[in-house]
Amino acid sequence: MLKQFVILGLGRFGSSLARTLYGLGHDVLAIDASEDIIQDISDSVTHAVQADATDENALRSLGLRNFDVAIVTIGSNIQASIMVTLIVKELGVKYVVSKAQSELHAKVLYKIGADRVVFPERDMGVRLAHNLVSSNILDFIELAPDYSIVEIAALPEWEDKTLEQLGMRVRYGINIMAIKRGSEINISPRADDIIQNNDILVVIGSNEDLTRLENRT
Repeated sequence: MLKQFVILGLGRFGSSLARTLYGLGHDVLAIDASEDIIQDISDSVTHAVQADATDENALRSLGLRNFDVAIVTIGSNIQASIMVTLIVKELGVKYVVSKAQSELHAKVLYKIGADRVVFPERDMGVRLAHNLVSSNILDFIELAPDYSIVEIAALPEWEDKTLEQLGMRVRYGINIMAIKRGSEINISPRADDIIQNNDILVVIGSNEDLTRLENRT
């Protein structure tokens, strides 16, 4: 079932998330205060709006209460992050995911109603070794009750193949957001990028599709 997502704050993580969700066929409203960023992403989302996310009237006029999931990716300005989370929650968005800078920041976000708090840089940069389903699944970030981001160690049969050859979207219905190779992270992988030994793929998809992938590994 297709969902409507609103992404508030289009830094590296927010932009990548917005493009990926739109690529999977979902409605995505992207909001940022920067006109340049909005122009850059306008062709990669359903709607892109230049607005101050801390302006409750601006958000209300955009009809945010009609969205299934709001993802607040404003991380550097903690005060703005908290304010926007509070506003979208009060506007009636069903499920709110917020990006946090620290554990204290996360506690405050949960306190004011965030349904899920994520640490994108930490969660994507450190292997948390969630081996509950498969030894290849290294990390799991729930974005919504039925949508998640998963880190998965590349299988031997994926090595030396391009992303196009692997056909993850066709085969499993998922998208590859990033490829981690040692300390380097490729956040805009191309179809001709080749998977190497020890690569870690950061993938996004529905829990149903991700489960099929996990069962495969």
